[in-house]
Amino acid sequence: MLFRSLAPGHFSSYHRVFSRAAWSLWPLGRVLAEGLFKWLDPNEPIRIIVDDTTAQHRGKHVYGKGCHHDAVRSTHTHIVWRWGHKWVVLAVSVPFPFIRHRWALPVLVALYRPEALNKAEGRRHKTSPQLARQLMAVLIHWFPARKFILLGDGGYASHELARFCHRHRRHVTLVSRFYKDANLYLPPPARQKGRKGRPRVKGRKLPAPQVVVAKGPLTGATVTWYGGETRRVQWASGEGGWYKSGHGLVPIRWVYSKDVQGTHRDEYFFTTDPTLRGPEIISLFTARWAIETTFQEMRAHLGFETPRQRTAKSVLRTGPCLLGLFSVVCLIFAEHARHHRLRVRGTAWYTKTEPTFSDALATVRRLFWLETILKHPAHHAAFIKLPPQVRDLVLDSLTLAA
Repeated sequence: MLFRSLAPGHFSSYHRVFSRAAWSLWPLGRVLAEGLFKWLDPNEPIRIIVDDTTAQHRGKHVYGKGCHHDAVRSTHTHIVWRWGHKWVVLAVSVPFPFIRHRWALPVLVALYRPEALNKAEGRRHKTSPQLARQLMAVLIHWFPARKFILLGDGGYASHELARFCHRHRRHVTLVSRFYKDANLYLPPPARQKGRKGRPRVKGRKLPAPQVVVAKGPLTGATVTWYGGETRRVQWASGEGGWYKSGHGLVPIRWVYSKDVQGTHRDEYFFTTDPTLRGPEIISLFTARWAIETTFQEMRAHLGFETPRQRTAKSVLRTGPCLLGLFSVVCLIFAEHARHHRLRVRGTAWYTKTEPTFSDALATVRRLFWLETILKHPAHHAAFIKLPPQVRDLVLDSLTLAA
């Protein structure tokens, strides 16, 4: 009876919210973005992390599924492919005051559709970088006064995405991996008066980044590393116009990073803002690792791969709603932390010094139960009779196990 009063009607009514009801995810995304931006300094650029993740769905008639590279289960020597949905996610990097490391909170999501499906539905096919560009354009349109730094892995080291960020450089800067043998050129020389023919689109060819690194000395620096720690690296940097035939030049600064401790392979990065220094670029790129933690927490605590929807509307809504739920839980927890002492629940296998998403989820469950289930007359009278310590123990145990 209690659950019927909290959720009246047949369970299929709630399924139809995703599969048939008329509503849009875009207004929800804008409200969520506004809530996240309130936690950020209005004078500082907003770090937006872009990445994609694959949720496995093998059903024969599941809408939008395809065979995708699974970066989580793949290594440098072994590639794993999975059937399912590939989601392109834009997440806001938020430095909550109660944690040392930033959390990556999803705000906008797009489903990568296979090329055959787009052709069958009469839609222009879009790659993952093109979907990221579309989502980034939405954020720029919603918040034209804000400055963004877009952080992407190697899958988003796209000349097209870099060209978009350069074209909108007043609003967004791209930081991503780079190619050691990239085609770099000087800007085209000034056109001589009276000269006939098409104007030049590029100037003299510059040495590839790997050639510059092999010839020049490296500089030492301490940068912010994966996981929020610091690391000693050696680096070299250069500038040039990244050229792609038919698409012109994009002014970029590239940087080479060599891990002095030797635990990570040598990397090349680039940015569309040539004024950034090498250590800044390295520190910005390594900050994107927070989204990998978000994807892992999504699978472990919110059942990201457990929904079994198959129709177009339900597929296009369920995944984004689960990703948005992650951000909503973190926002509620952060607001609660303003006025209450945080409860960091330790584990048997390691010591926690600050809250994680499991603590946030348990806290939100506790708040929800206290405002709904435990306020019901059938349970409130019995629950209030328990000693305070016993009540806390019961709630702590149940909220973690739920």
